[in-house]
Amino acid sequence: MTDTRTAYRITALSPALLDDVRAAATTERHCARGGEPLRCCLRDATPGEGLLLFGYEPPLPESPYREKGAVFAHAAPCPGPPRDLAYPADWYGRPQVLRAYDSRGRIHPASRQHDGRDPVAALAAVLAEPGVVLVHSRNVVYGCYMFAAAAG
Repeated sequence: MTDTRTAYRITALSPALLDDVRAAATTERHCARGGEPLRCCLRDATPGEGLLLFGYEPPLPESPYREKGAVFAHAAPCPGPPRDLAYPADWYGRPQVLRAYDSRGRIHPASRQHDGRDPVAALAAVLAEPGVVLVHSRNVVYGCYMFAAAAG
């Protein structure tokens, strides 16, 4: 999803990956309490929605920085995020770690935390740093993967 106001593209979990996850026996099924960050459509869950909780390893080149962590997605297919997404609307105001990576999958020194007030500018600034090819947005408290962004 490329936004005309930004020079980057935000990526949610792919429908093909989610189809595989939905068919797997290793996922946990949950009923949303509300507020769970959904990596399929990049919004917070509303109470009562059917969710899956599963381990996800974001793609990176082979490097010591690859890791797997728990994420939520809808239990049933959803439309995904809006096509004109500059930043997930439900996640404005939520501090995040922007973990920058270089082309070898190594963490880049441009990595930083933003306070949630202007996440679009924070993300654009990290992606503008020389050598940054990918950014993972991560939850501050739990370190969970939220989404990926790359220059677009």
